[in-house]
Amino acid sequence: MRLIILAVLFSSTFNAIGQSPLKLVDQLLDSIFSKDQPGIAVAIVKDGKTIFSNGYGIANIITKTKLTPATNFNIASITKQFTAAGILYLQEKGFLDINRPISQYFPDMNKHVSEKVTLKHLLTHSSGIIDHYDFVKVEKGKHGYARQVYDAIKDKDSLYFTPGSSLRYSNTVYCLAGLIIEKISGKTYNAFMHQTFFSPLKMKHSTVWNENEKIYKAATGYDRDSATGQFIKSQAEEHVFFSTEGDGAIYTSVEEYVKWFNSLQQASILNKENISLARSIQNKIPRHNGMGYGYGWFVNNRQQPAYIYHSGGNGGFRTYSFSIPALDYLVVIFANRSDINIENIVMQINQILFPKLPALVPIEQLTS
Repeated sequence: MRLIILAVLFSSTFNAIGQSPLKLVDQLLDSIFSKDQPGIAVAIVKDGKTIFSNGYGIANIITKTKLTPATNFNIASITKQFTAAGILYLQEKGFLDINRPISQYFPDMNKHVSEKVTLKHLLTHSSGIIDHYDFVKVEKGKHGYARQVYDAIKDKDSLYFTPGSSLRYSNTVYCLAGLIIEKISGKTYNAFMHQTFFSPLKMKHSTVWNENEKIYKAATGYDRDSATGQFIKSQAEEHVFFSTEGDGAIYTSVEEYVKWFNSLQQASILNKENISLARSIQNKIPRHNGMGYGYGWFVNNRQQPAYIYHSGGNGGFRTYSFSIPALDYLVVIFANRSDINIENIVMQINQILFPKLPALVPIEQLTS
């Protein structure tokens, strides 16, 4: 197990607490997670430096391998920020326009839908496109992929609402965005992510899940049996959308996710304008003033500086990324167990480091 604590001060926060706040974070997490059970990996960044990183618990119950900041997790819906960034990257290079209808990418899709919906609608969950879950046919024990999602909904002629008029969180639309990346780039989603982001950022062990690929230092995802309390390996046949590209399926570690965060802070791949747009409200959330969705992130502008966050959950994994870009501050937690309230843990860490920071509005409330 590795613990990194650098002598970086959060000014008044550190001065107000006799014991280092980072020590308190370590004690908090150590008290929550047992050394012989699935757990979490965490990293905290301030001013471009990783000031705290550690693993708590084990990556696999059978091998007893320890969780570390280098352990790879399925980050589930946090993948969406990579997909959105991929689309913005292609727009920067002049290959597409997010304000054009998606009919130009999907000529065989129902025109009643595709000519009304733009790529921007997909990225901001404002398309109104019907969810795919009731229509995708996947054999038991087999994984579904983004193309199957498209095939399941391409002929549907109805929408939940007029595109651009509301917000409905959707995995379906990010699968479509992932397919558009493939169509425009001429590469698989995995190859595009490697070439555009992972390789330049030296995220050398990050990848997109594929049933034929062995993932480096991958954690196993676990669910907890409600009757016995025992941890059981998450069953693939119960999570047939574990592998759909675009909305999920990226594997990375907190250690390498920090490289991604720092690249956005430094605008080393995307330009500053697009990063600002991605992290700004592009679609307001009904009944939640000052809150909305950007391109791959939830955004809270209720107070300043604003903060952005996103969660993920699939196949026994739970993930959470929280940041305040203006303060160059990030907390990222990846878990290989589905029974924890990861959002609450992030809030507890924030309260230790920034006691006056307003509490998060749970993402579950925002997407309901």
